[in-house]
Amino acid sequence: MMPDGQPPTACVLIIGNEILSGRTQDTNLGYIGQRCDALGIRLTEARVISDDETAIITHLNECRARFTYVFTTGGIGPTHDDITSATVAKAFGVALCRNADAVAALERYYEPGMLNEARLRMANVPAGARLIDNPVSGAPGFQLQNVFVLPGVPLIMQAMFEGIVDRLAGGPEILTASVTTDVLEGAMAKELGVIQDQFPDVSIGSYPWFRHGALGVNLVLRGTAAGRITTARGAIENMIARLGGHVLRVAERNGE
Repeated sequence: MMPDGQPPTACVLIIGNEILSGRTQDTNLGYIGQRCDALGIRLTEARVISDDETAIITHLNECRARFTYVFTTGGIGPTHDDITSATVAKAFGVALCRNADAVAALERYYEPGMLNEARLRMANVPAGARLIDNPVSGAPGFQLQNVFVLPGVPLIMQAMFEGIVDRLAGGPEILTASVTTDVLEGAMAKELGVIQDQFPDVSIGSYPWFRHGALGVNLVLRGTAAGRITTARGAIENMIARLGGHVLRVAERNGE
């Protein structure tokens, strides 16, 4: 919990033309979101931006001022279009430097003679940054103030994210429950609104689905108090019964 009593917040900046073009499907956001829930950090925004210096600087400076934490993914590899590290340095107004500890990490990973200048680019980080260890492929990420710069490759990103957990000050774990029903949104909208008013500390989201010719809704409850989520879920199940519908599935992640 932050000093003012408010839960810490986070934003993810997904950087990469390949994501915007649809050639690569992002899976990092889902992982970071689940880990933030477990850590008690409210991931409240995500943006997908191109490998463009101006765009990265604009979004990064805006988000690092608004959120407790900013996680970036992508653009820290060895090729010409991997511009995230240099651009983050510009956003903070600091120099981009060849980091000796990052060079040593790369030297431990690559066989002798394989560490060429292109790969050494991955040891260039903003002055004053704290490295993030990469236990999978050697090349580190880095932290600069409240910004954590991570790679785009999911397996590597996940391993590196786990390495920064002890740097993140969270709050109460964010718990989740869901109720799947065949009652449609239009039929339950009024009563669902009443339930939300009764449980202002529980976020209730309504998400329609269509599967195998059938329609329904998945109702997702999120909050920090397991008992309140359970009680709100019971109210939703009672509402579904009153409306003549069926509870098709109940699921919980964390909590009771």
